[in-house]
Amino acid sequence: MPQKKSTIKRLRQAKKINTRNRSVKSAMATAVKKVKTAPPEECEAAFKRAVSTIDRAVKAGVIKKETASRKKSRLAKEIAREA
Repeated sequence: MPQKKSTIKRLRQAKKINTRNRSVKSAMATAVKKVKTAPPEECEAAFKRAVSTIDRAVKAGVIKKETASRKKSRLAKEIAREA
C-alpha cells in the first residue's frame, strides 16, 4: 500500500478512470455487436447509434480519433457487404 498522500490519490483516481474507460469500451463493443447482428431493415439505425457511441468514446478520451475512424469505416464496409 502506498504511503504518500499523492500516490494514494493517484491510485484512487486510476481506479475511477479505469472503471469509466471499461464502461465506455464495453458500451462501444455492444453497439458494434448490435449492428452486426441486426436485421437488414434495422441496420442503418443501429449503425447510427454505434457511430454515436464510438464518437462519445473519442470525446471521453478512451480511444483515439484515428481508431474511431477505422472502426466506423470497417463497420460501414461490413454493412455494405451484407446489403
